This record gives sequence, C-alpha cells and structure tokens, in this order.
Amino acid sequence: MSESTPGEGTICTEPTADITRVFQLLGKRWTGLILAALMNGPGHFTELRRAVPGISERMLSGRLSELGALGLVARRVEDGPPLRVHYTLTEAGAALRPAMVELTRWAEGHLPQGGSGCPEEFRD
Repeated sequence: MSESTPGEGTICTEPTADITRVFQLLGKRWTGLILAALMNGPGHFTELRRAVPGISERMLSGRLSELGALGLVARRVEDGPPLRVHYTLTEAGAALRPAMVELTRWAEGHLPQGGSGCPEEFRD
C-alpha cells in the first residue's frame, strides 16, 4: 500500500521490486559480512574466511561465486606456488559503501550494543 502515487513528494510504503531484490541478496546469510570484509580492500580466500567467523569454506566459495556472477566481486588467481585467489569489490560492489555506512550508523543508534562497535572503515 502506498500513501500516494510515486513521484508526488510522499514516501512509498510498499516494497518495490528493487528493494525486494536488494534484501534477497543482502539478506542471505554471510553475504553482507563478506561485502563488509571486502570494503577494507582486496583479500585472499583465507583472509576472508578469518574475517567472517563461522563461515565454512564451501559457503564462502559459494557466496563469492554468487557475488562474482552478480558483478559485485572480482576474482583473480595469483600464480603460485602456492596458488592463491584474490578477491576485490568491483565498482558496483564498492558503490554499496554509503549504504553500509548508513546501516552501521543506524545499528549504532537503534540496536542494542552487542559487538565491538563500528569498524573504522564504516565511519565517515
């Protein structure tokens, strides 16, 4: 239900297809944390695994593949030995930074404190 026709200066209260797609992606377990870990800069698979406590190698690999297919994360294989895989945010992935900053700010102000606070990379 919307308060008025979109574009008339009022807020639409009905979820749109776009916001539904956003939460289908970011609402998947681990996805937001992987993106947050990559906001610091590129990382290798093992570094990402350490940055997202509790995620299995299989799940991390699957989520990274999914994010790659969506054009949010780029994968580069570094010649070895040992063979290492390097991940970085694409331009589209990095464009999520302002949203992540705002979500972090909202959590600090409205959710009970449960962690170590806001990481420095999500502060303006």
